[in-house]
Amino acid sequence: MFSYRHAFHAGNHADVLKHMVLVATLRHLAEKETALALLDSHAGAGLYRLDGDYAATSGEAADGVLRLLQVPAAQRAEWPAALTDYMELLAGFNPSGGHRIYPGSPFVMHRLARPQDRIKLFEMHPTDGKTLQANIDQLEAGRQVVVFREDGFEGVRRFLPPPSRRALLLCDPSYELKSDYGRVVELQTMALQRFPTGSSMVWYPIIARNEAHILPRKLKSVATRAGKPWLHATLTVKAAKQVAAGERRPGLPGSGVFIVNPPYTLKPALEQALPLLVKLLAQDENATHTLETQGG
Repeated sequence: MFSYRHAFHAGNHADVLKHMVLVATLRHLAEKETALALLDSHAGAGLYRLDGDYAATSGEAADGVLRLLQVPAAQRAEWPAALTDYMELLAGFNPSGGHRIYPGSPFVMHRLARPQDRIKLFEMHPTDGKTLQANIDQLEAGRQVVVFREDGFEGVRRFLPPPSRRALLLCDPSYELKSDYGRVVELQTMALQRFPTGSSMVWYPIIARNEAHILPRKLKSVATRAGKPWLHATLTVKAAKQVAAGERRPGLPGSGVFIVNPPYTLKPALEQALPLLVKLLAQDENATHTLETQGG
């Protein structure tokens, strides 16, 4: 149950998609003065070293954020705003240049939070939970950021609806357990019942598993039945390959994000950014993206 460690995957193409969308969403939500509740159901360790042993073992960042950082600055100046904003946020974690530090979702949230916003982080992994708490302690953020070393699927329930009546819920479990797919749908259903005007964002892997294929359809159904607008974006960088017994897994071919009550600015932002990400991060001729919306 506790074998997954995001440190092996930090900065890969899935993180690029997830965190670019997260940054764009938070930027829009912060335009209103009212406080935000930011909930991260599976927070991980919070900060990662791209030159550390974990990242070096997988090498996934080399085909993700490190590939973007290799693009000459003159070309990056022409990138769409959503991608530029994401890259500028990363640069803020590496003020001396280079690209050693990669921020996970908790630190993306904290970097973009205002003084009135409150962040609740959940992480069950015993090692990552301890590391997350140590990383958050360095921020000296006081009560603005609270870490809960418990099951995020259950823990976020007691914070919905928030006192401010504004929230963003991020749910990105490891999906190591097949039951995670069903629990994601249950969490989305609960969130819409308890707080129908809140925004929620689900990340999921695009892999050769029936549960992964069905998940976005179920999330669309939940949002549609509730009468809420949604946005669904995917980024695929290569073809999925079947793995024979004993063979090493070839790495994640793609991932998707599903957002209920998305900012109206998100669709046009992704229409510009996703085609460029396909071009920059493609690993074979099967690289592609999709972008769907309903309502709003």
